[in-house]
Amino acid sequence: MSESPYLVVGGSTGIGYALVKELLNSGQEVWVISRSKGELNAFPQVKYIPFDVLADTLTKKMLPTSLAGLAYCPGSITLRPFRSLKPQQFRADYEINVIGAVNILQAAYPALKAIGSASVVLFSTVAVGQGMAYHSSIAAAKGAVEGLTRSLAAEWAPDVRVNCIAPSLTDTPLARRLLGTAEKVTASADRHPLKRVGQPEDVAQLAGFLLSSENSWITGQVIGVDGGLSVIR
Repeated sequence: MSESPYLVVGGSTGIGYALVKELLNSGQEVWVISRSKGELNAFPQVKYIPFDVLADTLTKKMLPTSLAGLAYCPGSITLRPFRSLKPQQFRADYEINVIGAVNILQAAYPALKAIGSASVVLFSTVAVGQGMAYHSSIAAAKGAVEGLTRSLAAEWAPDVRVNCIAPSLTDTPLARRLLGTAEKVTASADRHPLKRVGQPEDVAQLAGFLLSSENSWITGQVIGVDGGLSVIR
């Protein structure tokens, strides 16, 4: 168990919530930043900070003096034909996926650096490495996240490890409109070599490992958790 807490941004729902449970199950102290508390009432031991990454400003005073790790989980799923996308949609996706992460990471860096062996996990999408129709806005934003991952991994080494997970479509509230019927679930599952839709726990388990002290020699990586979609035909 780490003596310093872990911070999960967007930890009240979806993959972030699954990660909170993963960390708690391993005996870690967890802080959560999110717009709403969601199901976190089930875990009174979690330190909750109400916060909107698009509207609020995080300061060092709001955080503990040291952090063992940080996961930035907020994101978006914008699937539209390129011709129908307006510039403001590209900006909106970039704001929540990239600028939100930048603001959090800049504020949290002193606390991450303080212990000399902290870890950061960011989230991309399989659509960055695997070209997919109607994904231009979100793939552009998440491509920037992957670039940020590698740049920070270089700049913050050796004190902070920075990695990124690139999931395929995962059964979360954010993806609910894409998986709202049995037919949609079946169609999505059939696109994946492993023939099922990803669950939040599939992604959270890897995120928990990357954040933990068990991962001491992995940094700057973008790792797919995608049922084989990115590499198997």
